[in-house]
Amino acid sequence: MNKVPMTAAGFETLKEELRWRQQDERPRIIEAISEARAHGDLSENAEYHSAKEAQSLNEGRVNELEDLIARAEVIDISKLSGDKIKFGATVKLVDEETEEEKTYQIVGDQEADVKMGRISISSPIARALIGKEVGETIEVNAPGGPRGYEVVEVQFI
Repeated sequence: MNKVPMTAAGFETLKEELRWRQQDERPRIIEAISEARAHGDLSENAEYHSAKEAQSLNEGRVNELEDLIARAEVIDISKLSGDKIKFGATVKLVDEETEEEKTYQIVGDQEADVKMGRISISSPIARALIGKEVGETIEVNAPGGPRGYEVVEVQFI
């Protein structure tokens, strides 16, 4: 069974989504199915089929969340330190062409959100960063072609 690395915040988010799906969403869907059944003929009842599909999607996500939570390896970032980039590090980079600064935190696959500055440990840029230190450069094959970045800061917050 492969462990899934994640931060404590990401783990709490998954647990909260599981709680919501089991305690709020599941009863709402069951109620919608009951209501649609009361309308009679199920073969041409769009509300019934929609509610059953929603139930299927919800139960699939519940199973996925239970699996992720069971396999979670929660990493406490506050206890990490050092100069080398690893899981949980917040890294400030400078684009070598545009001089634009970008800051990313390396997190688990489930909690990645580029708009929030969190990139997945399995993303190409994170894989290129692992093991590097301040002052080193990396090259990443981005969709628009190879991009070069210099590591200017590494911290664990």
